[in-house]
Amino acid sequence: MQFSPVNTLPRRLVARGSDVWLGLLLCLVIAVIATVIGTFVPLVGSAIPAVMIGVVIAVIRKPAGQVVPGIGYSGKFVLQCAVVLLGSQLSLKSIVEVGTESLPVMLSSLIVCLVAAWLLGRWMGIERDIRTLIGVGTGICGASAIAAVAPIVKAKSHDISYAISTVFLFNILAVVVFPLVGHALGMTPHAFGLFAGTAVNDTSSVVAAASVFSSAALGFAVVVKLVRTLMIIPISVTLAIIEGRRNGDDERLTPRRVFKMIPWFLFGFVIMALIASTGIITEAGAEILGRLSVFLVATALAGIGLSTDIRAIRAAGLKPLALGGVLSALVALTALSAMFLTGHI
Repeated sequence: MQFSPVNTLPRRLVARGSDVWLGLLLCLVIAVIATVIGTFVPLVGSAIPAVMIGVVIAVIRKPAGQVVPGIGYSGKFVLQCAVVLLGSQLSLKSIVEVGTESLPVMLSSLIVCLVAAWLLGRWMGIERDIRTLIGVGTGICGASAIAAVAPIVKAKSHDISYAISTVFLFNILAVVVFPLVGHALGMTPHAFGLFAGTAVNDTSSVVAAASVFSSAALGFAVVVKLVRTLMIIPISVTLAIIEGRRNGDDERLTPRRVFKMIPWFLFGFVIMALIASTGIITEAGAEILGRLSVFLVATALAGIGLSTDIRAIRAAGLKPLALGGVLSALVALTALSAMFLTGHI
C-alpha cells in the first residue's frame, strides 16, 4: 500500500504531460524566438523579449482552454528549474575569493535597497508583492531573484511582468551611465568590475557595461554578479518565514519548521553549486547549463507574459516604475560609497 505512489508515478507523469504539453510547447516556441532576438541584440537578452511577446499575445487574444495548464506550469515549475541550474555557474572557490572582497559593498547596497523598498514602497502606496519583487530584483540580480522570490510570496503574473520590465529598464540606463561614472571617478578595471557586478542586475547588462568601460573589467564583473546571486538564499528563507507568519501560522519556528519552509529549488541551487565546486562539471558543461538556465528563464517568462493581466498593470500606474528608479539610484550610490570607504576608489 505504501508503495502505491511509486507504482502509479509513470501513469501520473503521463497524465500530467498530456495536461501541460500544449501550453508548454507554446512557451518553448516563444522562448526560441526570444533567444534568437537576444542573440542578435545581446544587450536585450532573451528574458524581456519573451515577456513582451507573451504580453502582446495575451493582449491580442487571452489564452484559454487546453493551453492554460501548460502556461501556468511554465511560469512556475520551469522557472524553479531555471533557478536550480543557475547554481552550476558558481563554485566555492569563486564564492570565497570574490565574496571576501565584495561582501561589504554587496551587503550595504542590498540592505539599503530592501529597507528603502519596504519604507518608500509603503509610503507610495505600492502593493506589497510588487514592491517586494522590485526590491529583490534591484538589490540582488534582476530576473533570477524575481524568479526565486515570486513563488514564495505567491506573486501574480502581472506583478512579475511589471517588476522584470522595471528592473530591466534601469539596467539599460546603467549600461550607458555607469561607464561614464567609472571614467569620471578614475576607476581601475578591477574597481569598475566590482561596481558593475554589484550595482547592475541582469548578466547581459553587466557584460555590456563592463565591456563599454574596458574589456579587462569584464571577467571580474561577471563573477561578482554571480556571487551576488547567492543573496537569493537568505532573502528567500527570510521571506518564507515572513509568509508563514502572515498566513496565520503562529507555531514556534523551530529549525525543523524553518527548514521545511525553504522552497525545494533553493536546495537544488545549493546542491548544483556544491557539484560545480567539485570540478565534475567541465567549463563546457557549465556553459551549456548556463545557457539552458537562460533558455528556461525565457520559457517561464513567456508563460508569465501570456498570463499577464494588462488591466492590473494599468491600475498599478507609474508608481512602481518610480520606485524602481529610486532604488536603482540608491544601489549605485551605496555601492560607490562603500567602495570609497573600503579603499577601492
